[in-house]
Amino acid sequence: MAADRKASRLGVFSAFSVVALEALYLAALVSGLAALESPEDPIANPYFTIMEFLILAMMVPIVLLAIAIHATCPNERKPFALGGVAFAALLACVTSVVHFSVLTLSRLPEFEGWSLVFAFTWPSAVYSLDILAWDIFFPISVVLSAFAFEKGGLQSAIRGTLFLSGALALAGLAGVPLADMQVRNIGIIGYVGVYSVAAFLIAIHFRRRLRSGG
Repeated sequence: MAADRKASRLGVFSAFSVVALEALYLAALVSGLAALESPEDPIANPYFTIMEFLILAMMVPIVLLAIAIHATCPNERKPFALGGVAFAALLACVTSVVHFSVLTLSRLPEFEGWSLVFAFTWPSAVYSLDILAWDIFFPISVVLSAFAFEKGGLQSAIRGTLFLSGALALAGLAGVPLADMQVRNIGIIGYVGVYSVAAFLIAIHFRRRLRSGG
């Protein structure tokens, strides 16, 4: 019982942290897009740098939230939740490498002109890895985590929002064969907007567990 309460507290903390960080990310994203002269231009500083730091910061609560879901779900659903943890960890690893490299190496004079590696325009190495992280690993993680929740009441709402978040993130992958990165905006709706709603609902779920003693 004590372990369950600790896991539920971890769930509340990590879920609310995801909501807060994604709200800040959305504010920076909207401000950055509003400052563009053309929709085809990349988001400039200071908004770009702020978004990079926020992405790195949100990796910790995203992984911890998946762990809390695994720790508290019914035993028969733990294999799904464990898969959610594994792909959340893959997401965190890949996107952290991408964004930390962009924040550090891409600013060094030795790497000046390496646009095919560090530029967040298609095609580039970091953009390809970012797509792998957010349009493949992320949707797999949230869909598997969705199966950790039971049907009925609040948990059905959580399942639905996680499924929708994953579906929209995966749909953003269509930007690659279409060679149109504007299509990736569909994915942004999934892993910023809808996932924030899911995290908020999960926080409520964990608070209810705490109040009911698990």
